[in-house]
Amino acid sequence: MIKKKGFTLIELLVVIAIIGILASIVLVSLGSARNKARDVAIKADLSGLRSAAELFAMDSESYLGFQTSADAVRAAAGVTDNGSTIVWGTNAADTWVACAQLKSSTDYFCVDYEGTAEEGSTACIATSVACP
Repeated sequence: MIKKKGFTLIELLVVIAIIGILASIVLVSLGSARNKARDVAIKADLSGLRSAAELFAMDSESYLGFQTSADAVRAAAGVTDNGSTIVWGTNAADTWVACAQLKSSTDYFCVDYEGTAEEGSTACIATSVACP
């Protein structure tokens, strides 16, 4: 009797199919984790924006001009790098508001002059004076 060494073609195809299925599951999981990480980065940039706004207002005694300050531009760039865009509401002497859409859902993250930082389903609009 001759002993055959190795695997049959069917066995190899089954193993390759199982590896392919496992690889696709891992890739799908990584995609959702990547979007959640981007959401965390967007929230961190907007929270930093809130702190920067308070420091700006302490120096200039107003929020006017804050949207074009170096800190605001840097935060906007961070949000853009993570695939979203800051939507600014009204920027007046005593108010400001900013929102960005999150990547893992249709929700928005909003920060404003009152210290509010919240996630919600409503976006800021140009006439907003506080988080919706």
